[in-house]
Amino acid sequence: MIQDFFILCSGADAELLKTCSKGEQNKYAGIGATVFFTAVMAFIASSYALFTVFDNVYTAILFGLIWGLLIFNLDRFIVSTIKKRNSFSQEFFQATPRILLAIIIAIVISKPLEMKIFEKEINQVLLEQKNELTLANKDQLALQYTPKVEQLNQEITALKTEIATKEIETNALYDVYINEAEGTAGTKLLGKGPVYAEKREKHDAALNELNALKTTNAERITGLETQIADLNTEYAEVVKNSQPIIDSFDGLMARITALDELPWLPSFFIFLLFLAIETSPIIAKLLAQKGEYDIKSEEEESILSSWVTQKVAQRKLIVSTDGDINQKIYEDLKGESELYGYKKKKAEELLRLQADSFHDIQIKGLK
Repeated sequence: MIQDFFILCSGADAELLKTCSKGEQNKYAGIGATVFFTAVMAFIASSYALFTVFDNVYTAILFGLIWGLLIFNLDRFIVSTIKKRNSFSQEFFQATPRILLAIIIAIVISKPLEMKIFEKEINQVLLEQKNELTLANKDQLALQYTPKVEQLNQEITALKTEIATKEIETNALYDVYINEAEGTAGTKLLGKGPVYAEKREKHDAALNELNALKTTNAERITGLETQIADLNTEYAEVVKNSQPIIDSFDGLMARITALDELPWLPSFFIFLLFLAIETSPIIAKLLAQKGEYDIKSEEEESILSSWVTQKVAQRKLIVSTDGDINQKIYEDLKGESELYGYKKKKAEELLRLQADSFHDIQIKGLK
């Protein structure tokens, strides 16, 4: 039963193969088993690849099954259409398009399994890429907020500088009136005279301006700091909202790209393995000697070809003979006087009817 199933997978004529030896049946059962297990590997590989795309087990299995059946049908068609000939070069030329197709199928099958085999290494590469993307994303978003924050900080610095400058001026006036009172500067008269009072008034006025300036600038600085805090909060929120996009950067294309960054030699050998599996039925048919099944299959094709050629020749002969017979019949009819007289009579009747009809039409036209 299993052998019959694998023979079915090989695309061979089961009825014709039953008339062959056991060895010939085992050969085609082996070819069919290769076709079957290649389709199984295609199903597994495509299911995993589609799972990374849809992130749903049932969807991945459904489309993976469809892909596996497609690969099975292609492989079965490839193997069944290669016919053994007496010339290897002719056989190889016949198999060349199928070998190219097998290479494409091997690439498609091997790539998802490579991603599964090197999953840990790929995850490490993806983690590094995500970290780089996170840093780049923060820097890029910061370009939208940093100029505004720097401008606000400059305004705060300017306000603080204004207060500091006013404090220096006020302190200088304080030193002036104190020195005047001590007699170490100005009039150099000890005591609090009119000049002292004047200088004290200047200092007190500057001190009041300083206090008012501190109050006003403090309110402005508080408002600017609030704006900076709001911008920092908004920046953090934008970074937080964009992070899930970076965290989900692990789709099929991202994993293929990450796989390409790994050393190529292991992936290349895995590809060679699947290429050997995919092309093994074709190579086996090319290298195998012409067997009993091939001889009988060629004989049946020859019988069918001869039968078709014979039928075509018979139809051509029938058409030719029928034409010759019809020609001879009409040649013989030329000499029949009775047929001549009958056709002459009918022609005369037709001419009379035409003349009468023409006469009636002319009379109607004259009335």
